Amino acid sequence: MTQYSDAAGLDRNEGCVDAPASNAQLPNSQLPNSQFPNSQFPNSQFPNSLPPAEIEGVGIEADGMTNLEDSKSDMGGRPFDHERVERAVREILFAVGEDPDREGLKETPARVARMYAELFSGLFEDPREHLQKFFAEKYDEVVVVKDISFCSMCEHHMLPFMGKCHIGYMPDGKVIGLSKLARVVEVVSHRPQVQERMTETIADLLVSELGAKGVAVIVEATHSCMSIRGVRKPGSLCVTSAMKGTFRSNLSSRSEIMQLVYGSG
Repeated sequence: MTQYSDAAGLDRNEGCVDAPASNAQLPNSQLPNSQFPNSQFPNSQFPNSLPPAEIEGVGIEADGMTNLEDSKSDMGGRPFDHERVERAVREILFAVGEDPDREGLKETPARVARMYAELFSGLFEDPREHLQKFFAEKYDEVVVVKDISFCSMCEHHMLPFMGKCHIGYMPDGKVIGLSKLARVVEVVSHRPQVQERMTETIADLLVSELGAKGVAVIVEATHSCMSIRGVRKPGSLCVTSAMKGTFRSNLSSRSEIMQLVYGSG
């Protein structure tokens, strides 16, 4: 279910076109070289840039910094390429009429590369790793963790959307540490995506790993692509939900989870 609270009823994705995914799952060795030709970034345009080089895989540390260990993306099988990002940012600065070699912009490409390594760190992590430790309990009522904050990146305009996630589940003989649910949100949110897919991804992960009788995920977010560009409607809130198991089939269970999240008022 997707709900938009903008009174004008305007579509958040108006004018967006999904990028083709034909090469999305191909390993790096199978991607056509012509897709990212080095000639696209001629060295003559970048007096202080590094020449094209063989790029080492770069891992993502917990604080967003990088190390030299190979870290392949779960989504595409390729390592994070800092130098390619830096060259691309320099090209964008040229394209918009700026001088990337002036004092205020000299280090901007490197900063943006480090920022993307942090914002897209979820591509290099498997959220299922946080759903492997359980505790046997006879508790069989609803468990809810509300207001898990997150920031993700809209894949249509490469602008952030941020908000909070509510997760509820009905255990079937085992429970999981509450912080693990927040860690799953943290990993999944650090990827380029749309809110609808993020909501479904979290719910499907919990269904497959928890073995719960029911799972409910509700995500509320504001989108920069609606507030700072295009229709420019700051304050519009997008609400998405994914109901699985008993929360989908049983109306009273669904009503209970909604009341626990939003209250009776």
